[in-house]
Amino acid sequence: MTQPDFLIPKSNECERLFHGRGHFYPDLEHICIDWFAPVVLITLYKPVEQVWLNTLVSHIQSRVHQCQSIQVQHRYQKMAPVDVMWGDKIDSLTATEHGLNYKINLANNQNHGLFLDMANGRKWVIENAKNRRVVNLFSYTCAFSMAAHAGQADAIMNLDMAKAALSVGRENHKLNKQALDHVKFAGVDLFKSWGKLRREAKFDLLICDPPSFQKGSVNIERDYKKIIRRIPEFMQQGQSLLMLCLNSPDLSVEWLKQQVDEFCPECEFQQQLANPNVFKEANPDKGLKVLIYRY
Repeated sequence: MTQPDFLIPKSNECERLFHGRGHFYPDLEHICIDWFAPVVLITLYKPVEQVWLNTLVSHIQSRVHQCQSIQVQHRYQKMAPVDVMWGDKIDSLTATEHGLNYKINLANNQNHGLFLDMANGRKWVIENAKNRRVVNLFSYTCAFSMAAHAGQADAIMNLDMAKAALSVGRENHKLNKQALDHVKFAGVDLFKSWGKLRREAKFDLLICDPPSFQKGSVNIERDYKKIIRRIPEFMQQGQSLLMLCLNSPDLSVEWLKQQVDEFCPECEFQQQLANPNVFKEANPDKGLKVLIYRY
C-alpha cells in the first residue's frame, strides 16, 4: 500500500492534512490525517499493517517539525480507541481556527469536537452574522455559535439533544471570552420543540447541520422536510439567510434542492459553499454539501 502525500501545516491552525475518505486516492480511502497543534492525529477506518503505519509515523515525525505527538485513532474498533505512536501523551488540547479556540478531546470520543470539513461554513457565518438573530439547530459543541458571536450576531439560540455537547459549547464560548448574555442553549429534541422556536422573536439566520442518522431521533432523508416546511414559522421572511447542510454520502445536492423547492418554495438559492481544498472527493455528491438560501 502506498503512503499518503499529506500536507505540511504552515501554522498552528487546525486542518486536515490528508483526506482519504473521499475515495480520491486509490487504496487510501480508510485513512485521514489531521493537525491539532501540537498533535498529528491519524484516523484509521480499517486495520493496516504495522510496518506501513510505522513508516507513516516516521514520515510525519521527520516532516512536521512542530509536532509533539503522533496518535492513531482506530475507528473500526469499539469505542474508537486512540494510541500514542510517538511523542507525548496529549489527551486534550485547544485548537485554533479563524482566530477562535476550541476544546478538543482526543482520548475518549469518536468525534473530538470539531468537524474540519466545515471550516468554510464557520468562516461564512463569521462574515454574515452581524446584527442577526441566529438559530443553530443540531448545534453539537456550538462551533457555529462561536462563529456567529465573533461575527457580532445580536442573539444566538443553540438547540441539541446532547446536553453534554452543549456544556462543551458553553465552555468554548468562555474559552474565547465571549459573553453569554445573548446566547441561549436548549437541550431539547427539535422535532418536539417547534413551539419553543415560535415563542422567540423571529430569527434571520438559520444554521441547520443535522446528523445523517441518529438512532431514535433523526433520519435526515425522512426528517429534513419537517424542518424546511416550518421555516416560515420561526424565520423572518424577506431578509433571512439559511445555511442548509447535508452530510449524508447517499443524498445529493439535487435532493436537498428538491426538498427546499417542494416544502419552502419561497427560499431562493444563493450559492453552494466549497469545502476546503484538501477534502477531495471522487464523487463530490458524497462529501459535505453546504447550500446558502435567502428566505
